[in-house]
Amino acid sequence: MISLIGLAVFFLILALVFYILGARGIAGFTMEIAKILVIIFVIVALVSFVLGGFGGF
Repeated sequence: MISLIGLAVFFLILALVFYILGARGIAGFTMEIAKILVIIFVIVALVSFVLGGFGGF
């Protein structure tokens, strides 16, 4: 299963490829998706840390 951070890196690489190829509209769109995935990852990680998801009980 692919993690959120893995998807964010995938979309970041995809955005860089589209930017190099000259498709700046698609590159911007994929960069926005990557930013949203990173924000979701950080929020989930913080909630998990606060609720004790990293160390168990």
